[in-house]
Amino acid sequence: MGCIPIQRPHAPEYTQSPYYVRPLYCRINLSVPVLETFFNNEDTRPDFRLSRESVTALMNLLNQDRRHGWGAPIEALMFLFWLASGAAYRVVFRVFAIPRSIVHRIVHRVTEEVVATRHQVIHLPQTPEDLDSMSSGFAQLAGHRAFVKAAGAIDCCHVHIKPPSSPDGQCYRNRELFPSIVLQAVCDHQGCFVHTHVGWPGLVHDSRVLCHSPLYQQARYPPPGHFILADGGYPCLQHPLLLITPYKRPVHGVGAQRFNAHHSRACSVIERAFGMMKTRFRVIFLQALEVHHTFVPHVITACAVLHNICISAGDIVAPDEEPEDDAQDEWETGVEALSGAHWRD
Repeated sequence: MGCIPIQRPHAPEYTQSPYYVRPLYCRINLSVPVLETFFNNEDTRPDFRLSRESVTALMNLLNQDRRHGWGAPIEALMFLFWLASGAAYRVVFRVFAIPRSIVHRIVHRVTEEVVATRHQVIHLPQTPEDLDSMSSGFAQLAGHRAFVKAAGAIDCCHVHIKPPSSPDGQCYRNRELFPSIVLQAVCDHQGCFVHTHVGWPGLVHDSRVLCHSPLYQQARYPPPGHFILADGGYPCLQHPLLLITPYKRPVHGVGAQRFNAHHSRACSVIERAFGMMKTRFRVIFLQALEVHHTFVPHVITACAVLHNICISAGDIVAPDEEPEDDAQDEWETGVEALSGAHWRD
């Protein structure tokens, strides 16, 4: 049995008396199975969906100088178990024997702390060497030197939510008729996310999410001479960012067919990245999140941060196979776009 006393920075003077016994904020029973697993250096994957190395890397990123409450390590474990159990507060408070209101408070606080670290974990290539390494990786994935200037692969995925009861809730229903929020991400050749944009309702098409995202509006990436790979749901663009898509079906000519084959090999890495994240947090991405829809973008961003942490720590899971979505949509944008079809040719 371990006891963690709360330390009050502005406590009354009488609490400074040597005869005053500080009230105990909580009693944590370290024989709770999930805590026992962690503190006994056992495998953490079954309970937390992350390896011990990944959990350690996450804790090193978070604020460990917490002198009140349950302590940063145990709060981080509660957050991870909450994700692993499908974002269900009732499950966490039963397993940890903690009041549900406190679980809710801890989960929201740690989620915000994880999201606050996103720029340390999810970022564009910071040096020319990083960019060259990424481009070489895409050329190897594609199996052709024509892709040696690829600087990422982009796509969107839908996260199932419980829609708001207001009339606006209908705009969250995507074309597969379930309510969702869209995550747009760009990944490198290893499946690490280098840019994410999340929050649009599921009714909005991938191409429209792109044209309203900072990646498109600011046009700071990719660097000149480099391009981002995208599937057929996006337009082939040269301006404001160079976006290369496969030739539309039916494909005519051997050259176009070969191009599409090489393009598919390289661009499929973003689908694998989504697949790995969905496999790791299966109960998050394969059923409706049991949180308010305004909190969903924070949860998704936190999962993307954890995904990158896991890849950096060598904590890899095999993604489930998913069908490729090449649906077309009308391209609408307030920014003058220049086709990249001739550049692709």
